[in-house]
Amino acid sequence: MKKIVIIGGGIAGLSAGIFAQKNGFDSIIVEKHHTLGGECTGWDRQGYHIDGCIHWLVGSKKGTQIHDLWTTVGALDEVEIYHPESFLAVEHDGVIVNFYRDLDRLKSNWLEISPEDKEEIEDFCSDIKKLHSFSVPSGKPIDMMNIFEKIKYIFSMKDVGPIMQKYGKISVKELANKFMHPALREAIASFLPEGDYSAISVLFPLGTFTSGQSSIPKGGSKALANRMVERYISLGGTVEASCEVVETYIEGNILKGIKCKNGKSFEADYFIAACDAKVLYEKLLKRRYNDPEFEKRYNNPDIYPLASNIYIGIGYEGEMNDIPRTLKFPVESVDIIQNQKPIEHLQMTHYGYEPNFAPKGHTVITFAINQFRPELDAWEVLAKDKEAYTKEKTRIGKVVIDAMETRFPHMKGKLKLLDVATPQTYVRYCNAYRGAFMGFWPTISGKVLNHTGHIKGLDNMFLSGQWLQPPGGLPVAVITGKDTIMRICKKEKQQFVTL
Repeated sequence: MKKIVIIGGGIAGLSAGIFAQKNGFDSIIVEKHHTLGGECTGWDRQGYHIDGCIHWLVGSKKGTQIHDLWTTVGALDEVEIYHPESFLAVEHDGVIVNFYRDLDRLKSNWLEISPEDKEEIEDFCSDIKKLHSFSVPSGKPIDMMNIFEKIKYIFSMKDVGPIMQKYGKISVKELANKFMHPALREAIASFLPEGDYSAISVLFPLGTFTSGQSSIPKGGSKALANRMVERYISLGGTVEASCEVVETYIEGNILKGIKCKNGKSFEADYFIAACDAKVLYEKLLKRRYNDPEFEKRYNNPDIYPLASNIYIGIGYEGEMNDIPRTLKFPVESVDIIQNQKPIEHLQMTHYGYEPNFAPKGHTVITFAINQFRPELDAWEVLAKDKEAYTKEKTRIGKVVIDAMETRFPHMKGKLKLLDVATPQTYVRYCNAYRGAFMGFWPTISGKVLNHTGHIKGLDNMFLSGQWLQPPGGLPVAVITGKDTIMRICKKEKQQFVTL
């Protein structure tokens, strides 16, 4: 029985481990943190549970390939799905723009707000609807397809191609400026900050959401990851937690073994790096096997930007049933991190639909504030001074509560700060490069990365995870974990087993 060592116990590592066991390999997951799941996690504070990852999960619709994959790995097996009616609600000058799940309702809401934008609204909704025939492909990766499978795949993308062409060439701001009403412009522009970000970042999430393919598994992120852990262990997989890999031993073109910070060592026939790509190439492989595609992206952050966020958990002594699950509202130019540009909007998500996330009659609320290169630089500097870093986190939490109480006066005195995570939190716990929670963001100037995970110069090591394909995130992680085992099965000349 061939042995596989998987470096990293996030969703990609768990997916790889599950399929390794299903295909007759002896696998072990070696994880830095004491808890598996990687960035798909949540944590408890003061009687509340803060969900740290899933805002929506692509693959919640039965009958799609990606749903079948999530079910196979145990993530969605017999799990209740919550379908919020709104993807996002954006306030602007007293007008609320809703991105409803029901596309006809979205169109009606927008036409009521701005009849003069009728042509653009109908065109926008029509293009979103064209994406309803698309579902994330998660069968065989393209590089392993035969000619007939490739033709079938290309035909399945017939509705996607024109949308990619149309919206891949314009920025989010350019898309927003097609609308005359300032509230509609603000709602669309709020998806991403000003810059070269492709409008595809708006269309595809709305396409999967309005087609019912993106919803929320009840119990949240940590519960989803734990179900995958249980599936892996039930198949005979082994876990070594609190075991950070720090060294690799290579002979010729073969990786022979790894050594961990706690002194443990592991040898295997194959190794899967289900971890951060930067950590793999720079720290574990000592820059001896650098990949030009990744180097191009790391060296051109304007064309291939990364994002992290400040993630704030707040407990509320009350219920929020009459407020959209995710609401973006204006604030009076709030300073979020010192010496950086103030923000003018806050985006909150409440978990009123999860009664176990808060004490009875209470609600847990999170705020996600995107952070890009200037802010990421500032956090790296600030984290070197522990006292200043802690002080800044507390200040930010108070600023957000003050803004919340200004917007919702009836909440005054009923809000308490639970926790503040920063980009450096993602670095600390997950070794995430620059705290990134997704892969490289799509821009007009950038080229799409579709990486096979092969590491040139090493015959028995593969990279898995969200860095291999845009836009990253959980679906890419679970797919590439599975794909890596498919590639190993091919090398071993054995048939890949899915069920």
